[in-house]
Amino acid sequence: MFSASVSPAKTVSEKTISEEELHWQDPKYIEQSFYEIALQNEYNTKQTRVRKWEKPLSVYIAHEVGDQALHLRLLKMHLTHLSNITDLPISFVKTKSKANINIFLTRSKHINQIIGREISPKAVKQLQGSVCLANIQTNKNSQIIKAIVIIPVDRARIHGKLVSCIVEELTQVLGLPNDSKTIHPTIFSDRNIYKLLTGLDYLLLKLLYSPEIRSGMTKSEIKPIIQKKLSYWQKNDTIKNAQKNVIKGELYRLMGYR
Repeated sequence: MFSASVSPAKTVSEKTISEEELHWQDPKYIEQSFYEIALQNEYNTKQTRVRKWEKPLSVYIAHEVGDQALHLRLLKMHLTHLSNITDLPISFVKTKSKANINIFLTRSKHINQIIGREISPKAVKQLQGSVCLANIQTNKNSQIIKAIVIIPVDRARIHGKLVSCIVEELTQVLGLPNDSKTIHPTIFSDRNIYKLLTGLDYLLLKLLYSPEIRSGMTKSEIKPIIQKKLSYWQKNDTIKNAQKNVIKGELYRLMGYR
């Protein structure tokens, strides 16, 4: 499965997100958004089964550019945020062989070589021109067992997308691989106007990593689970407070949100 970011991102403030039409807090909208983002693929229109990690994440960073301290800080902030939302244990390892997520922070001139080596030679042409990209591998039970994230830092910075590349690609490899032309507000929008997780993204992640939803489930199997959970979340204000809870992430504070 491939995920790629192509177009530049615009900065959207917390105030803009919270004051726009609250259509995304409708349980039916959240449900349909989950089906589109979690059960479809950016490069394949065929609907598939739920994909998620069932084991802790071990992350290795191949750093081929400068500003290592800054990049590591950004990565740790977002991965900590994802762990807090999903309850997935996430740690960093010092060798590639011990990792199930490999992150390549590289330069544009090396990206095709890395894609060919780490994903497949066929993917080089398919992912041509992407600002940043990711790939996941699943086993026969649709459990995610490996992920690759490739960020050509020079290209990402030219497009103003370094932070949004980190946020979008690392979030997508958790099992939300599709981009949408219609769903918003979300980092999974083809409009790419959000750099940080939104309240809707928060809810999609919490749905995916609900214990009741397991890898390999079909839409018909998860539908009653999702509807029951969203009904409960509407009553206990989980949906209402999603935006307030998602902005507790450290990246929000780093980028000046209050």
